[in-house]
Amino acid sequence: MSDKATLEYNGKKYEFPVTEGTENELAIDIKTLRSATGGIITLDPGYKNTGSCESAITFLDGEKGILRYRGYSIEELAEKADFLEVAYLLIFGELPNKEQLSKFHNDIREESHVDEEMKKILDGFPKSAHPMGVLSSLTSALVAFNPSSVDVSSESEMYKSTVRILAKFPVLVAWAMRKKKGLPLDYGDDTLGYVENIHKMMFKRPNKEYSKNKIVIDALDKLLILHADHEQNCSTSTVRIVGSSFAGLFASISAGISALWGPLHGGANQAVLEMLEAIEADGGDTKKYMAKAKDKSDPFRLMGFGHRVYKNFDPRARIIKKSADEVLGDLGIEDPILEIAKGLEKEALEDPYFVDRKLYPNVDFYSGIIYRALGIPTEMFTVMFALGRLPGWIAQWREMRLKGEPIGRPRQVYIGENHRPFVAVDLR
Repeated sequence: MSDKATLEYNGKKYEFPVTEGTENELAIDIKTLRSATGGIITLDPGYKNTGSCESAITFLDGEKGILRYRGYSIEELAEKADFLEVAYLLIFGELPNKEQLSKFHNDIREESHVDEEMKKILDGFPKSAHPMGVLSSLTSALVAFNPSSVDVSSESEMYKSTVRILAKFPVLVAWAMRKKKGLPLDYGDDTLGYVENIHKMMFKRPNKEYSKNKIVIDALDKLLILHADHEQNCSTSTVRIVGSSFAGLFASISAGISALWGPLHGGANQAVLEMLEAIEADGGDTKKYMAKAKDKSDPFRLMGFGHRVYKNFDPRARIIKKSADEVLGDLGIEDPILEIAKGLEKEALEDPYFVDRKLYPNVDFYSGIIYRALGIPTEMFTVMFALGRLPGWIAQWREMRLKGEPIGRPRQVYIGENHRPFVAVDLR
C-alpha cells in the first residue's frame, strides 16, 4: 500500500502523505494542500471526514461497536474500575496505583471548597433558569476566583488546575440542581467517595439523615464512566478549539458545556424523557408510536434508539441496561413513564424493522430512565452528562496544550456577493 495519496486537478498532480494510527485508521495529511495547490481547500460540512488532531485518548469504532479509553475496553472499565480511576486514566494516560489514587482523591477533597461569593452569582439566576446555562456560567465564573493562567510547561500547575476543576465542578452541579428544586446548598462530605459525595450533595434533605444506596451509587458510577469521553465530538472539539487560543481550562470547559447543551448532542437523554411524557399524554399506546416511527411520512422520531456513530450497537447501552434494570427493581418505582419506556424497549428489541436496521436502545435511552427513577429533574439530565464528560474534556485540553497544537482556524468557501460599490443611504 502506498504511503502517498495523489490529487489530480486541472492537469496537475499533487502528492500528500498518508498517516496511519495504531488501530490502522488511515488519514491523508493535507496541511500543505492550500500552499501546494495555490489556494485549493477541502469542503467538509460538519467535519465528518476531517481529522482535526492525532489523539492517544479514546478509540471508537462505530461499525464494530468498540469504545476504548487509553486502550482499555469500556466493558472492562465499567465492570472493574470506578469513575475516579477512569478520570485519572484519561487525563494522565495510565491507571493509578493505590498511592496515586489516594493522593488524587485527597487532593480533590482539599480543593472542593467553592468561594462563598459564587453563591451571589447563583442567586442572580431565576429558579426557572435552565441548569446547563447556570452550570456554564458558574464554571466560567471560576476563572474570576482563580485568575492566574496555567503554565502548561509546569506539571505541578497542570495537575493543580485538573484537581481544582474535578473538585469544584460536582459542587456546581449539585448547586444547579438544588437551586432548581428549592433546596439549601450543600458542600458534601469529605469522608465519602467521589461519586457517593456527588450523590449526597445532590439529594441530601435538610430534615433527613443521608443514607446511601449501593445499587444507585454503582449505577451513577457506571453512567459517569460511560460518558467520560467519546473522541472528537461536538463539545470535545469545542474544548480543544477554544483551548487552542490559549484560553484557560475553566473557560474552555465552560464553552464545552454550552456545546453539550444542544439537543443533537448532550440533550438527547432529555429528549427521550420528553418523548415518553408526550406518549403518556396521548394515552400511552406504545404500539401506536412504534408504528409512527416506522412510517416515513410521519414526522415523529423515536428518541434514544440507534446512534449516529455506532452503526451496529452502542456498547455503552449494553452495560447500562443492566444497571437500569437493577435500579428500577431495587427502588420499586411505579411510574407510567418508566412503564412506557420498558414497553418501547421490549418492542424495539423484538420488532424485525428495528432489529434489521440495528435501531437498538442507546445509552441516552437508559440514562434517561435511570435519572428519572432517581428523581433527577429532566432539565438536569444534560448536566449529569457534563459531569461525566468532565475528565474527557480535561484530558483533551491537556493533550492539545502539551502537544502545542496550532490555533484552530477553519477555512470557508465564500458564496456571497462579489465586490460592489457603496451606495449612500438617500440613494438606496
